Amino acid sequence: MSLAAQQQAPAAAETAILEMRGISKTFPGVKALSNVNLTVRAGEIHAVVGENGAGKSTLMKVLSGVYPHGEYEGDIYFQGRLCRFRDIADSEKAGIVIIHQELALVPLLSIAENIFLGNEPAKNGIIDWNAAFARTRALLRKVGLKEPPTTLITDLGVGKQQLVEIAKALAKEVKLLILDEPTASLNEGDSDALLALLKEFQGQGISSILISHKLNEILKVADTITVLRDGATVDRLDCRAERIDEGRIIKSMVGRELADRYPPRHPRIGQPIFEVRNWIVYHKEHADRQMIKGIDFHVRKGEVVGIAGLMGSGRTELAMSIFGRSYGQKISGQVFLHGKEIDVSTIQKAMDAGLAYVTEDRKNFGLVLIDDIKRNITLANLEGVSRNTVIDDGQELKVANKFRRDLNIRCSSVFQQTVNLSGGNQQKVVLSKWLFSGPEILILDEPTRGIDVGAKYEIYTIINRLAEEGKGIVVISSEMPELLGISDRIYVMNEGRMVGEMPTSEASQEKIMQAIMTSWGS
Repeated sequence: MSLAAQQQAPAAAETAILEMRGISKTFPGVKALSNVNLTVRAGEIHAVVGENGAGKSTLMKVLSGVYPHGEYEGDIYFQGRLCRFRDIADSEKAGIVIIHQELALVPLLSIAENIFLGNEPAKNGIIDWNAAFARTRALLRKVGLKEPPTTLITDLGVGKQQLVEIAKALAKEVKLLILDEPTASLNEGDSDALLALLKEFQGQGISSILISHKLNEILKVADTITVLRDGATVDRLDCRAERIDEGRIIKSMVGRELADRYPPRHPRIGQPIFEVRNWIVYHKEHADRQMIKGIDFHVRKGEVVGIAGLMGSGRTELAMSIFGRSYGQKISGQVFLHGKEIDVSTIQKAMDAGLAYVTEDRKNFGLVLIDDIKRNITLANLEGVSRNTVIDDGQELKVANKFRRDLNIRCSSVFQQTVNLSGGNQQKVVLSKWLFSGPEILILDEPTRGIDVGAKYEIYTIINRLAEEGKGIVVISSEMPELLGISDRIYVMNEGRMVGEMPTSEASQEKIMQAIMTSWGS
């Protein structure tokens, strides 16, 4: 590890494994962090929360060396010493390891190859696979995985991939583990298992920093919570000294009480406008594996229809296959709009028919991150800003600024690169893109994944407004309280089938789970 100074921190920090003091970081035109302080005690689980854009990820990038010393102001003390990290490798040598929300695994390499990638055990310049496999097995036991070290990452579910990332961190002799939204893509069971693992690590003396928008999970494991708002530290909550509830955290995050998580809804539901009949889809690679098994469902004008189900139930496969057959093979069934059968055999035909699909993976499939907001917003309807096939720059700018105002996209201008927006504002850009295409049916797949409670409320308000305009909305979500809070009617999926349907007024989390559990193997 490169330490430009070996200076001891003051005695007051003796119980702290980490102190970040007066951290400030500026990007062109934006002050991302302003005099932020963070203290993590040895052996504790410390949560860092805040709205999207509050500075959480920027602070962790400063700590982990992504932004090296000299690119920020302030001091970092780790294990009592002043540290000036040059890069990620430098911070990892000190024992600080960060696991990002987007997992950094190579799908077609094995577990062992991923764990020791770039740090392979070797003898005389030749990789010692026996040593690599033996160490991998030991690490996998620590995180509760029973798979052989030779298992390819692509053959693992998301929950197990997350555990492989943690095994990688343990291989680097981690002392402080940083997890950025580790449960965003996990189901409830995998999330609980991961949180239990953090508690086990705590018992072994490993400190953790947990960044998450799932406040209920934070309250399960956190000893201390630091709240950031607008790039500054606004609160520090000691969960061991006082009882902290979600309302208390939200008030610090948004600067006000958020009495109701979901905006009031006054539905005006009309006749059915969208219908899917006997929809069958086979796996995109394994032609003998049926993923969607004769599904029927419908959506009424002005209705918000929720689709609930566990991870792997087929919800995303259903949505993608309907939207231009962008998933699967040997697809059959019928799709109707206003009582007339429509052709959804390609994405362009589905769009022309009046469908739009907001993907669950906005960064890989929803946006061109290196492009600006303006171009992302108009991407799905270039004809709407063109004259004789030539894009009208003035009209494109006018459209982009309209959606910026209407959806309250927080940015310096519509010329800002989309990659530099917070998750909530990126999601608003994706919504803008599809709204500009003029759909009648909008399918939203995990529309609030990875965004904070304030941004969620804004997304819910947009959904309500679209329903009031008479559009049909389909919302797929892994968060059952969210579906119960925003939907008019809920379908329940399991193993590629619709196994339940109920008006939200009669629905509950227990009824949804009961529909799933009683359908297994049927």
